[in-house]
Amino acid sequence: MKAKVFVTLKPGVLDPQGKAIHHSAELLGFENIADIRQGKYFEVEVNGGATEAEAREAAERLAKDVLANPVIEDYKVELEA
Repeated sequence: MKAKVFVTLKPGVLDPQGKAIHHSAELLGFENIADIRQGKYFEVEVNGGATEAEAREAAERLAKDVLANPVIEDYKVELEA
């Protein structure tokens, strides 16, 4: 089973990389984009014998303890069969 983990900066945390991407988009003529916030994406393969609940628990614990900095980042886990 595959888990997709999305890590993003919490609202209100300064995102200079997102601002730079937004500025570049404006320079390239993208006029209708109000803001861009960047983040990280991970694909985690969980052992085949794990139940959906076990896979979600493992992926969420990995996200909280390793992949994200919970002080400044949020994370979201999606499971894919």
